[in-house]
Amino acid sequence: MRLGLRISLEKAEDIRVVGEAGDGLEALAKVEALSPDVVVMDLGLPKMDGLEATARIRGQEGAPRVLVLTSYDDEHKVLAALRAGAEAYCLKDLSEERLAAAVRAVHQGTVWLDGAVARHVLDRRLDSGEAQLRVDAAQAGVLSEREQEVLQLLGEGLSNQEIAEKLIISLATVKTHVRHILQRLDVEDRAQAVIQALHRGLLKLG
Repeated sequence: MRLGLRISLEKAEDIRVVGEAGDGLEALAKVEALSPDVVVMDLGLPKMDGLEATARIRGQEGAPRVLVLTSYDDEHKVLAALRAGAEAYCLKDLSEERLAAAVRAVHQGTVWLDGAVARHVLDRRLDSGEAQLRVDAAQAGVLSEREQEVLQLLGEGLSNQEIAEKLIISLATVKTHVRHILQRLDVEDRAQAVIQALHRGLLKLG
């Protein structure tokens, strides 16, 4: 798995793999020794699981960003990983091109939630009768129509610049919308905004 992942990532000319780890404790040591920009983390690690390793890594000063790559598509795992500080959650069947794109997005500070994961989480909520939690943000007075559009694109993994280009607005305007979204959802960063959006049914992914 590790060898295959390394080969896949290094096919991208702008991505360099600087180290590998076989368990959570080794991952912490490698991060401290190598200071990578992005850590690709599995959840099912021996000695220390990926959730704890992610939380410890993200708790460090100048911490690298964490992209979770796992076979678990359980809603609780997804939300737990994001709460631990992961900026991305992807399944292992992700294509090489999409994985490289996710690494780039995370490196740029963008939240990346694999579309398959998002659909699964939302399907689980619908199946469990939580569809009633879906709220029209505009009618509820939580977010403006434009803020909903920006939130939707955040959930799809777009950077601020990409959102600006897609909506044909300035980068400064996008940053203002993102700041308002964080304030109105009472969260501190984009990852938490995505979590809240999933909880409230504000994202329409897939």
